[in-house]
Amino acid sequence: MSFNFVVAVGIILANKLVMGRVGFNFPIFLTLIHYTVAWILLAFFKSLSLLPMSPPSKTTPFSSLFSLGAVMAFASGLANTSLKHNSVGFYQMAKIAVTPTIVLAEFVLFKKTISSTKVMALAVVSLGVAIATVTDLEFNLFGALVAVAWIIPSAINKILWSNLQQQANWTALALMWKTTPFTVFFLLALMPWLDPPGVLLFKWDLTNSSAILISALLGFLLQWSGALALGATSATSHVVLGQFKTCVILLGGYVIFGSDPGFISICGAIAALGGMSVYTWLNLPGKSIDHMSNKQLPKQNVTVSKPKAEADDGGGETGVTVVSVDPLLSKTITANIV
Repeated sequence: MSFNFVVAVGIILANKLVMGRVGFNFPIFLTLIHYTVAWILLAFFKSLSLLPMSPPSKTTPFSSLFSLGAVMAFASGLANTSLKHNSVGFYQMAKIAVTPTIVLAEFVLFKKTISSTKVMALAVVSLGVAIATVTDLEFNLFGALVAVAWIIPSAINKILWSNLQQQANWTALALMWKTTPFTVFFLLALMPWLDPPGVLLFKWDLTNSSAILISALLGFLLQWSGALALGATSATSHVVLGQFKTCVILLGGYVIFGSDPGFISICGAIAALGGMSVYTWLNLPGKSIDHMSNKQLPKQNVTVSKPKAEADDGGGETGVTVVSVDPLLSKTITANIV
């Protein structure tokens, strides 16, 4: 997650350079360049046998990989298009809406629920980020439609990345290798609809091309680090990480560069960081709701030694049995410790 955070800050600066000073106003084509460079790098890694092996094809249906590639194209392409056509405030509001969308989608698709304490922490995070960043809500109809259309693909993209790595044993690079060609195909299909004409008339000199290439290399690192973070945590945690980046950039500009976002925005960022801290603490081992329930229903553990001969018949198990007595259910549960 730290890797993803550092790269994300770098690509924000690089894209500002490309879209601003360089004047490359083709967000879908820029995303296409990012994924094309990523696929070339992955092909190079594969030629050197540095790409991890993929799971057997029978374990993951082709439709899952195809869907992930398609969703990734819409999520990445529409995000850049939304940022171009909307104000920063409206863009941030759309990003905040991804959090409840992920929670709802995981419940519908996988019957996954989260505790009420985590819901409250996420609500504080979303409200704090909204107060800190939403300074204006200016938008046009096209930009608003793009932002709304981006929310669901963004949520589904994170859920699928996390699920395929954790449930189907995919590594980040192997999954990128399989899905990137589909992403490139769908980005090519989106270009005529969302990008303005004139990309071939752009001044492709050494300076401009170098800036775009640096942005593409950072894009590959961002995709890789994001996939690693999703595989190690969850879709919701990855969204919270994104909101953490927003708050740190805002507060960093205030502390380091002397920018003045306003007292209310600073308070919102601090509140959001507090909510993120609580959410992180709740996700630490031993802080889950199940663990808390176990504390409310104490169990008495009695350790009983087995005879050595009986232990030898247990296939190499140690001769210890834990008898757990639940005082509320009056049941005895016996488990061998291997």
